[in-house]
Amino acid sequence: MAVTGNDVSEAEAPLLNDVVRSSVDFNGLPANRSKSGCWKSASFIIGVEVAERFAYSGISSNLISYLTGPLGQSTATAAENVNAWNGAATLLPLLGAFIADSYLGRYRTIIIASLLYILGLGFLSLSAALHSFNSSHCKNDTNNSACSPPLFEVILFFFSLYTLAFALGGHKPCLQAFGADQFDEDDEKECKAKSSFFNWWYFSMNGGLLVALLVLNYIQDNLSWELGFGIPFIVMCFALIIFLLGSMTYRFRINSDVRNPFVRINRVFVKAARNWQAAAPTVISIEEEAKQILPHRDSKFKFLDKALLASNGSEENLCSIGDIDDAKAILRLVPIWSTCLGYAIVFAQFSTLFTKQGATMDRYITRGFQIPAASLQSLIMISVVSFIPIYDRILVPISRAITKKPAGISMLQRVGFGIFLSLISMVIAALVEIKRLTTAIKYGLVDKPEATIPMSVWWLAPQYLVLGISHVFTMVGLQEFFYDQVPNELKSIGLALYLSIFGTGSFLSSFLISVIEKATSGDGRDSWFSDNLNRAHFDYFYWLVAGISAFGFASYLYFAKSYVYCRRITV
Repeated sequence: MAVTGNDVSEAEAPLLNDVVRSSVDFNGLPANRSKSGCWKSASFIIGVEVAERFAYSGISSNLISYLTGPLGQSTATAAENVNAWNGAATLLPLLGAFIADSYLGRYRTIIIASLLYILGLGFLSLSAALHSFNSSHCKNDTNNSACSPPLFEVILFFFSLYTLAFALGGHKPCLQAFGADQFDEDDEKECKAKSSFFNWWYFSMNGGLLVALLVLNYIQDNLSWELGFGIPFIVMCFALIIFLLGSMTYRFRINSDVRNPFVRINRVFVKAARNWQAAAPTVISIEEEAKQILPHRDSKFKFLDKALLASNGSEENLCSIGDIDDAKAILRLVPIWSTCLGYAIVFAQFSTLFTKQGATMDRYITRGFQIPAASLQSLIMISVVSFIPIYDRILVPISRAITKKPAGISMLQRVGFGIFLSLISMVIAALVEIKRLTTAIKYGLVDKPEATIPMSVWWLAPQYLVLGISHVFTMVGLQEFFYDQVPNELKSIGLALYLSIFGTGSFLSSFLISVIEKATSGDGRDSWFSDNLNRAHFDYFYWLVAGISAFGFASYLYFAKSYVYCRRITV
């Protein structure tokens, strides 16, 4: 398959008004607008995302239960391991995006990542089967040490997990960017459709998560872990088949600049550093001079303009104005990225501490049916799939009529409102945890960690629902923002930067838990994360995270207010 533009000019092109500029089809010919791309192609890609999120959620949502159950880890250790894995899985997309944008392209990277994904799920199912086999021997052995999982089983389990993390690194940023590539930004109708694509992408993604939480968590808790891990393996096999079936309908972006985007942007920083003490550019590249383009006079990052200076009077390897503007675009993202880390720390809690919190409460819906603690995460997905149609079909048209903006509100306004809601979610979580601890004291259950607290698990619903609604604003807003504001050749990197916020947030959450665990567990005291949750203090931790989130929100407002959007100009 050819996805470069070398042969496009020689091909017999369709009618000019039906050709998508800067895109080719699977055979390397100019992409026909009516026969390729848009929702027809995006439907295949969204279908793959639903399957992938089903598989991912089937592992991640109940991972802490597997670590504290079959693998016998403490709550604090398990939470640290979950956060570390989530962090790796959401930072590795930077590597996957680099490979895709520089060498393989998104299509090939998705296929390779899918194969690696399937391999990781297969090994994970095998490790669960080994545990089941070892447990059957353990029950008949009077030696208690035999009940500890063998070292090989633990190594295989974590090897499988981090194989999945590498697979996610290639799959996650490329699939969504490839889906957005199916819409032509130069066509007004398709440009509006692309904005809706991010909403419906997140809607469909959460549909897959919801099914996984309702089905797989029940299977894992009540039937077997090997079946609970085996089903995602089968689903990912079908996901790869679905993706390949849509190949003939896809559009493939071609880059007009044949230079490696990372090399040319890195050259800007290197040359600007070398010319740090220089006064002003003395030589401008022939291209800019011919077009009568003057150096960009942005008040921010003006030091990068010094990259226009020629070394020793030579014009070889000069940076262009476009290169400098692209470098500035990347730097402008840094304050937004960093001030969203507080939100990412909040995000890390729902699959760890929220789940452990719910496991101690009354989870019976009827006399004979008890919902798994991890299934409470489905409330987030329910709020997302319920609210996105309301947002896209009701709130956006109303705000569009008021603000006269195509999207209704700006991307950063959308993100900011979601960050505020996440702060509210942590305050609610702290208040509910205080209520749970008070109930445990009232009924004399403080030293009975295995006992069920006579308090309905539905007390946790508000914190899950508010956090879910915050996802509609912040998660979708960040996806669109980082895709839209990076240079055209770095769309995968843009989405990888968005994911890296949550990877860094997971590591920060893990670091906080580790430090607090050591600081509060000395002198025989129960730590904030004691295995006996009735003596733990999740409420203190939630207040701390709420404080961090409030500081991040205030910082975000400052930087978002002064952010200047990159505007694409169509010549």
